Amino acid sequence: MEIERKYLLKKLPESLDTYKHYDIEQAYLADKPVVRVRKRISYDKKEFFLTVKSTGMIKREEVETSISEDTYNTFLNESVGNIITKTRYLIPLDNSLKIELDVFKGVFEGVIMAEVEFPDEASADRFTPPDYFSDEVTFDKRFHNSNMSTMSDEDISDLITFVHMS
Repeated sequence: MEIERKYLLKKLPESLDTYKHYDIEQAYLADKPVVRVRKRISYDKKEFFLTVKSTGMIKREEVETSISEDTYNTFLNESVGNIITKTRYLIPLDNSLKIELDVFKGVFEGVIMAEVEFPDEASADRFTPPDYFSDEVTFDKRFHNSNMSTMSDEDISDLITFVHMS
């Protein structure tokens, strides 16, 4: 079970590059349920995953399994829409929580979003975001990566404009 809230940022935290981070490339094969393949590259390794997610905004089922690079490439060639690329920074918070801060690249350059995952819904409800967070976008479908993967150039431009005006 994945329980998460998503936010835009007023500004980036200081010393961002001091936090653990890795690059992500992901593509989508289906949207109901969401089926995604992801490549995660850190300084010392490459990992590949196939993920299936149920529908939902703040809470949804998620099943992830490791796959080979060849399998990833096969699925990548079968994907539809925009390939999402980003750098993810892992920033610790109190109460054993962490921020997964995504700095998007490629066609979504300029979008920066933070996700916080919670052990239960009560923790998610009690959460007070850090001062550098701005608008919560948990319930805005435009900010689900699976929806971003199907956006037209015009929709992408509108999203980036919205992010910069927030």
